[in-house]
Amino acid sequence: MSFSDRLQEIRTGFERAFWVANISEIFERLSYYGAFASLALYLQEKLNFSAEQTGTLTGIFGGMVWFLAIFGGAAADRLGFRRALSIAYLILAAAYFLIGSIGASWLAPVRNAVPLELFVGFILILPALGVALVKPCVVGTTARASKPSVRSIGYSIYYTMVNIGGAAGPFYASWAHRHLGVESVYRVAALSVFAMFFVVLFFFREPRQPGDAPPPSIATVARNFCVVVGNYRLVLPVLMIALLLRIGLWIYPSFSVPWWIWAGLLALVLAGISRFMWFLVLFTGYWVVFWQQYISLPGYIHGYINPHADVEIILVTDGVTVICLTLAVNLLTRKIPAFQAVILGTLITSISWLILAFHPTIWGAVLSLFVLALGEITQQPRYYEYIALLAPPGQQGTYMGFAFLPIGIGSLVGGWFGGTLMHHFGEVTHQPARVWWVVTGVGVATTVLLWIYDRAFRTTSTPQSN
Repeated sequence: MSFSDRLQEIRTGFERAFWVANISEIFERLSYYGAFASLALYLQEKLNFSAEQTGTLTGIFGGMVWFLAIFGGAAADRLGFRRALSIAYLILAAAYFLIGSIGASWLAPVRNAVPLELFVGFILILPALGVALVKPCVVGTTARASKPSVRSIGYSIYYTMVNIGGAAGPFYASWAHRHLGVESVYRVAALSVFAMFFVVLFFFREPRQPGDAPPPSIATVARNFCVVVGNYRLVLPVLMIALLLRIGLWIYPSFSVPWWIWAGLLALVLAGISRFMWFLVLFTGYWVVFWQQYISLPGYIHGYINPHADVEIILVTDGVTVICLTLAVNLLTRKIPAFQAVILGTLITSISWLILAFHPTIWGAVLSLFVLALGEITQQPRYYEYIALLAPPGQQGTYMGFAFLPIGIGSLVGGWFGGTLMHHFGEVTHQPARVWWVVTGVGVATTVLLWIYDRAFRTTSTPQSN
């Protein structure tokens, strides 16, 4: 096929809903990554949280957003993408405004009535309710509103749009932080997503395909959800117990849970989950490594490289790299099977942090983020392609919701993990560069486990690129 033919195929292969959803995603990501880029410094330098508390709270912000997407995907299947997106952008506008108002006088009565960490943690969970609906809707629209011949390139376009917002977010956060104060980062974010409410309302139409089933009943959504999980009668109660224990630790910090209880709960969950869920659990390690750019890197730069560095601008590196190189990398790796591309991308991202370990400078950080982004764009579009092809008809939202589960768990675990590493190697042993050796070790171990999984469960029906 000639280049002009391929270009014409791309021009005619997408419905309007594809472009509306993906353009709105730019502004949703701009808000999210702008908020995320300033969050660690906001918590540690403005609200005076410790390194460990900052890591945990930052992980909560990132983790709950993605964890709740598994329920958002099921809700999107039931509500329809247009209605779900409209609701989501209203929720996000209110949530970001509240984050920017944590120190406001009108919140003082509530802020003084409960422990500050619990109060802030609750507010940081609120954006998750909106993003949990947005992500499955946009990815699901990409699946439904693109022809099979261009679907692979559609996921690359989607991921490019994500990273246009991802690059613009830290850039605007840097400007707002310096000129208007860090609280204004979150107010600008609120205005951005509020505008998207009107864009969806006026321009988005529900994507339909021939043979689409009618919206599933609540019972069907629940049954699909349980099938994806595996032995839900075992898994869901165990997860609920773990969640209640974690909430108890937030409310009563003096309360302790023996390690063997956590290990037992984890063993029960792993025993009950499906093969697909096993893959998602293993892939969590990738996101533990990836999220350290927002969890550990800002404090590392200010604490051990340059206290006056513009961290938000440095974090633009990832997004700009993805914008410039996603389509090129997609073309170079299009003949690699989707799962093997995921493994390769995981390895590249993991070893990127060794650059910063050997060269703890501003440019070392920038180069680490550049290589990290190369790994990200090698695996991420192919990851969505792999999940989309696994999803049965009418369950794209549910499966895409579960596709975000590793991102959420990786942030929750990565927040605690990164905060602990920064405290131990930075404040106790005074060897902060060792943080990046440990992070790399987690990523390499994840790569090996994914390779073993691929060897054990690979079948002739494993999704390939288009």
